[in-house]
Amino acid sequence: MKNIGYYNGKTGPIEEMTIPMNDRVVYFGDGVYDATYAVNHVIFALEDHIDRFFRSFSKLKIPFAMSKEELAKTLQDLVNQVDNSESLMVYWQTTRGTGMRNHVFPDGPANLFVTIRPNPLTAIDRTLKLITVEDTRFLHCDIKTLNLIPSVMAAQAAKEAGCQEAVFHRGEIVTECAHSNVSIIKSGVFCTAPLNNLILPGTARKHLVALAAQVGMQVSEKPFTVAELMDADEVIVHSSGTLCNAAVEIDGKRVGGRAPELLKKLQDAAVKQFEDYTKVKFADYAK
Repeated sequence: MKNIGYYNGKTGPIEEMTIPMNDRVVYFGDGVYDATYAVNHVIFALEDHIDRFFRSFSKLKIPFAMSKEELAKTLQDLVNQVDNSESLMVYWQTTRGTGMRNHVFPDGPANLFVTIRPNPLTAIDRTLKLITVEDTRFLHCDIKTLNLIPSVMAAQAAKEAGCQEAVFHRGEIVTECAHSNVSIIKSGVFCTAPLNNLILPGTARKHLVALAAQVGMQVSEKPFTVAELMDADEVIVHSSGTLCNAAVEIDGKRVGGRAPELLKKLQDAAVKQFEDYTKVKFADYAK
């Protein structure tokens, strides 16, 4: 099977799956999601992603009934049914349930929706071009909510500008990207925005903080500005599928490129961690 969809126990090819019109996702985007990648039938950093998923739905009081172990087994069983000749994006979401449109919470259980499909990882030596966008999202960016219209609009603006990602900022303070986190290297220090309600607690971010310390870099988890972003020695975009990639242009201006040795150390450490976990060669699943 090339891909698989799942909805409350029913499975089939994604193109043939349907959901009820009264699922809360249709009216309100009332749910949360998470995603990671699987190679060789191994789901990378699954425990980290499930932990974040549970934090997200708990903050919204969604009555998700599965335990972490049951969810992990469900996702693994689904991955095992898909051909493993390519890297697979493993995506899952829960919504508050199904009921006639009403703003108050419905009675009944939450819904679980899963899709697993081929999607390549980002080659570690691929460089990126970015744009900056004023961050007008809500004040709960730490919840991986399904309400992603601001991120969708920013990602489309980046595409139209010939770029791969958009960097959000609130005033002069950088927060994160439309679908990634962003960090910088400056004077040998790995600098990343602090964990608060304004950014998603990225799994790749968590790993890079630890890996930076592992390769001998100091780590600063403090706010940095757009000016500091533009003047950084290196600008790094990171997510589950883009582990640690350098940005070379922001808003049409060249950036980074001044600490290639440190960047390479961090990239090598990220790739090694992935390969040690999955027991496959990262480059075989990236482009």
